[in-house]
Amino acid sequence: MTGTEFGRTVRRWRDRVSPDAAGLPSGGHRRAPGLRREELAMLAGISVDYVTRLEQGRAANPSEQVVEALGRALRLSAAERAHLFHAAGLVPPGRGTVPAYIAPSVHRMLDRLTGTPVAVSDASWTLLLANPLHTALMGERHGPERNGAWRIFLGGDGRVRHTEQSRRAMEAAVVGDLRAAAGKYPADRRLRELIAELRAGSERFAGLWDSGAVGHHEASRKTIDHPQVGTVTLDCDVLSVAGSDLRIMIYTAEPGSRDAERLELLAVLGLQTLGPRSSSGE
Repeated sequence: MTGTEFGRTVRRWRDRVSPDAAGLPSGGHRRAPGLRREELAMLAGISVDYVTRLEQGRAANPSEQVVEALGRALRLSAAERAHLFHAAGLVPPGRGTVPAYIAPSVHRMLDRLTGTPVAVSDASWTLLLANPLHTALMGERHGPERNGAWRIFLGGDGRVRHTEQSRRAMEAAVVGDLRAAAGKYPADRRLRELIAELRAGSERFAGLWDSGAVGHHEASRKTIDHPQVGTVTLDCDVLSVAGSDLRIMIYTAEPGSRDAERLELLAVLGLQTLGPRSSSGE
């Protein structure tokens, strides 16, 4: 079956992104120099089957979230991102909505931090991009658990340990962030729906929201219970990207420490698990 313009565009742009550029191992036989379908699916956080059906024109009307995720994984410029939205029959998100575009300069910065767990989230704390070491450290996150506020108030924070004091400080800071985002991006439907879900499902969130609580993020230390390398305690810094409200979380260990050694081991184990999982070479 002939693919749609959207599918053909995704396939063309997939072929031009090298695994090295995406922070993935490039070993194994490849029929084309670009990303395999399973690699694009992993980077975009969607299923391989769905990527295949989109490229072959057997799936139509991808959601805005899917188009945005594919655009990030394919490292599109602003003009290319707009074209991908139009090819999907969608209008690119405009003013009044939470920005989700990651500029090439941010991609390049992450490329240089291959030995450091790094993740990028938007103003609503929805995970947009994580490098392979961050995924190896924290695990893969799908659906609602990609949103940090949802995890904190409704889903649990997975492998991260919290003291009562650190949890309360983080909760207040996240509520303050969502309040600021709601005021700055009043047209964002997904943000409104997230806040409504949190208010309905978490008494703690509802109480903080209704009380007008605010907080701010500070440099902190996080202890992660990892199933393969054991307990790792890392410094966590949150950086902001001017003009886009992106949040970059960077985890580092003191050089020469036990935690640094375990992080280095995790980098090896993570690359093994993220290696080519198919010899199809598509």
